[in-house]
Amino acid sequence: MNTFTADAHLPVMLQEVVTGLKIRPNGRYVDCTFGRGGHTSAILAELNADGRIVAFDRDESAIAARLDLAQDPRVTLIHQPFSRADVELIGLGWAGQVDGILMDLGVSSPQLDDPQRGFSFRADGPLDMRMDRSCGEPAATWLKNASEAQIRECLWENGEERMARKIAAKICAVRVQTPIQSTRQLAGLVASLVRHDHRIDPATRTFQALRILVNDELNELRFGLEKLLDMLAITGRILTLSFHSLEDRIVKRFFRDTARDSNEPGIRRREKEFQLLFRKALFADETELAANPRARSARLRGLERVR
Repeated sequence: MNTFTADAHLPVMLQEVVTGLKIRPNGRYVDCTFGRGGHTSAILAELNADGRIVAFDRDESAIAARLDLAQDPRVTLIHQPFSRADVELIGLGWAGQVDGILMDLGVSSPQLDDPQRGFSFRADGPLDMRMDRSCGEPAATWLKNASEAQIRECLWENGEERMARKIAAKICAVRVQTPIQSTRQLAGLVASLVRHDHRIDPATRTFQALRILVNDELNELRFGLEKLLDMLAITGRILTLSFHSLEDRIVKRFFRDTARDSNEPGIRRREKEFQLLFRKALFADETELAANPRARSARLRGLERVR
């Protein structure tokens, strides 16, 4: 039974995140993807009156939904993508002073469950997909103007969709007669070409690919990792929750390369040194999966600044 509502969001691997951050009661923490504040609230519960947490989200509705948390003097909510978090943290005097950072990547349950946001192929709605609706162009606009080659590249690079060529060709053929403006239109078009797999919906990879493109998610992740690393204090930790292989691959390589000896060829020399928290990614346990099936693809990785 699906217990999610439009405003519900179960924070993934909550206990593992709290344990992994090794929270100090008077520490300074950053939640890069506030969502509905589940992880932020759990971190806050571990802080004393001197502890602080800054939470970012590029989705204005996420901030608006939990303004109650902003009433706590220990909490600062900021409507910005986490690729700009370093600017805000430097302004607060937190550069090199952050004890823990969490990056919970991807789309949130409230975004998926609201048909008007256009993220889900399970309900009909406008083909939007923007996490921040105050800027950028909706997926429908991009599909209207993109060339067949651009659509094909998007589906392959961002969705690893093996049928990218056929889907791109059909999109271009269909849009000549009828603009593709709704999630149901697009999902039906893809389903007519992609063989159904009982494990995932035929439209899954196409919707993922467009969402990543519309929100520039992979570059956001690359820039965010590089910038936020320099915000950590000694013994500070950064944790990431990724939900598909493209995100996880970027994080895995970045953490691996950062934790290497800075004198190794090809690795950027750093004044700070880091170590991996876990040799391999951690996954949600069976108890959590039973309560929250959306946690099944989550991978938790971590890095610590040691000096």
